[in-house]
Amino acid sequence: MKKLPAILLLSWMIIPLKAQNLDLYTKSVFKAQDGTEMPYRMLLPAGYDKSRKYPLVLFLHGAGERGNDNEKQLVHGSKLFVADENRKRYPAIVVFPQCPENGFWSSVQIERTKQPIEFRFDYSQKETSSMTAVVELLGKLMRDESVDSRRVYVTGLSMGGMGTFEMVYRHPEFFAAAMPICGGGDVGSYDTRVKKIPFWVFHGDADPVVNVKLSRDMVAKLKEIKTRVKYSEYPGALHNSWDNAFAEKEFLSWMFRQRK
Repeated sequence: MKKLPAILLLSWMIIPLKAQNLDLYTKSVFKAQDGTEMPYRMLLPAGYDKSRKYPLVLFLHGAGERGNDNEKQLVHGSKLFVADENRKRYPAIVVFPQCPENGFWSSVQIERTKQPIEFRFDYSQKETSSMTAVVELLGKLMRDESVDSRRVYVTGLSMGGMGTFEMVYRHPEFFAAAMPICGGGDVGSYDTRVKKIPFWVFHGDADPVVNVKLSRDMVAKLKEIKTRVKYSEYPGALHNSWDNAFAEKEFLSWMFRQRK
């Protein structure tokens, strides 16, 4: 039998390790009051101790990860939280719900015939059933798990960035900080109800899918209402500006420093 090249052997050793790390996210399905079934994955801190209180991170995925397989929502961002160093430094409860295939986190009308795609947000509309289900799930986890209610954070990318903006607007009482990535929101509706919640907003200036203007406008509005906001815009970055965001040295440290 021929010996395998060292690099190939090493790759075989690495792949199961990565899979095993993502298996740290347990699988569950939440059923909302309206019957909506929402799969979700949850990471508990190493050595989880219910006599302690832990921060909770809610991560809202993008449109491409919708479905009911309880897998795709981990494609982006999940590895950040299972890295050994991060688990030791930032013990936290991390939740990745999965939006149904035909659902959407945010209340928005989408015009796909234009480039970039046109998004028209309207928070005067009732929140989507997907967002309602997430809010109910969040409430359940805060009751059932050992959550520090002063340190609950929401972040998300693309559709999830839009959901992050809207989630904070509709339910500001939950959150200590928000980190929307390549998203957008209803600038006209945003008001001082979010004033006490710090934001770190991310976007690529060459995004061909979600126009960078959507984040710029939301940042301008946040500044107008005297909300503490940090904005990172990446020159030449396309829609996957989440790669830039997750590479920020302070992405996690900034998040976990925030408290109500």
